[in-house]
Parts: sequence; C-alpha cells; structure tokens
Amino acid sequence: MDNKRYGPFEVTREIGYGAYELKLPTTWMIHNVFNENLLTQWREPKFQKQKNTTPPPPEIINKEEEYEIEAIRKHRK
Repeated sequence: MDNKRYGPFEVTREIGYGAYELKLPTTWMIHNVFNENLLTQWREPKFQKQKNTTPPPPEIINKEEEYEIEAIRKHRK
C-alpha cells in the first residue's frame, strides 16, 4: 500500500516528441528521461488524509545516515 506515484518533479526540458527530462534526486540511480504516458500532472490533495508527511531527517553518525527504529511489525522467522 505504498505510493503509486512519486513527486512532484520539475520538468527541465522537452526532448523530442513526447519525452521529458525531469530533475530527480541525486540519490536515485535511474535515467531521468520519461515518456509522457508515464507522467501525470501534479494536483493538490483534496483531503487531509491524502497528504504525505515528510519523514524526519536521518542522524549522521561516522559520516553515514542512521535512522532510529520505533517498532518491527509482522516479522517471520
């Protein structure tokens, strides 16, 4: 039940017919050119439950990102 779409991302330029280059985060290791069929225009969420909260920033310990785990759910051996 995760997000079906990510973004919004800035369109930096149009490449040819129906292809767009997006400004993606530098940590994403994917190609930044997408067909227009894969893109949707961003709209403001209508309801409060549709809005995503941003996760807290990680702690930097020994030059590495670390997160604090609150709980482990649905664990199997």
